[in-house]
Amino acid sequence: MAPDTAPAPGPHVPPWLADVAVRAGRDSAPELERYTSPDPASGRSSAVLVLFGAGEDGPDLLFLRRSGALRDHPGQVCFPGGSVGPQDRDPVHTALRETAEETGLDRAAIHVVAALRPLYLAWSGFSVTPVLGWWEGGTVPVGDGGEIVSVHRVPVRDLADPAGRLRVRMTEGYTGPGFLTGELFLWGFTASLVTWLLRLAGWERPWDATRVEELADAKRRYGGVG
Repeated sequence: MAPDTAPAPGPHVPPWLADVAVRAGRDSAPELERYTSPDPASGRSSAVLVLFGAGEDGPDLLFLRRSGALRDHPGQVCFPGGSVGPQDRDPVHTALRETAEETGLDRAAIHVVAALRPLYLAWSGFSVTPVLGWWEGGTVPVGDGGEIVSVHRVPVRDLADPAGRLRVRMTEGYTGPGFLTGELFLWGFTASLVTWLLRLAGWERPWDATRVEELADAKRRYGGVG
């Protein structure tokens, strides 16, 4: 997945994250095979911000939970992001704008590291550009209370904990990665991105890949949609 056009990372970006961006550009990303397409740009353009931060327990990732009252992806645990709007210059601008709207986080505090090639979500028709970012950390308020009900900073060490790893069998028969961390249940596209990044950064630990749960059962047991 070669990087797309993006501003050069700021001086405060840690070397390990800059290295992850380089590795991402060279990696075949087998974890994301389901989301590749000969022409991903044919979908509706959107972007998500994969925002790493300096947490008290080491690097963390920023997630948000969508309102359960929304028509699209109710209760979803995901990265901040959304559709490219007419006011956006590029997917990087979209990711930063949506993050500011959804979390209240100041765009000036975010150092963009790289924009990666878009991925295609066949069931929704979206072409999603993941944008890697870094910030020094702090309190994150909820921006759009109508759509976003909570914002979470999850330590990478918790995501890499083998006790919280599982595989989730979707209704169409596909089995993908899942994560349980605190009150969050991640699966689908978000979990696939996290799985890929854990491997690229060298954080992945051996876990029981035979632990498989049906999606409907996992939703009832752990709550939420990811």
